[in-house]
Amino acid sequence: MVACLISFASATLGTATFYTKYVPSACFKNQDQGKMIATAGDALWDNGTVCGKMFTVTCMGPRNPVPYLCTGKNVTMNIIDHCTGCPSTIDLSREAFTIIASPVAGIIDVD
Repeated sequence: MVACLISFASATLGTATFYTKYVPSACFKNQDQGKMIATAGDALWDNGTVCGKMFTVTCMGPRNPVPYLCTGKNVTMNIIDHCTGCPSTIDLSREAFTIIASPVAGIIDVD
């Protein structure tokens, strides 16, 4: 499910992974935005219109042959950056990723 501060929408995001370098960012430059953050892949970026929007995602399963590692929880985070050319739809902070899946999964399907 995708949620925005102003409106709510339902959509399948696609895939997610995690990253660990949060500053600087395309949306907020050198301003730290905390740990519940994410970067948008090319499919979500839309010339930066997603900057500062809140997205809620749920792990639907791993993309590799590891055992099922989803926690059954969802996480809401702020889009702060653009991940140009990333194969995933959205990259979550490691802290946000671990709420919905074990980092061992690496890349997961999300909704």
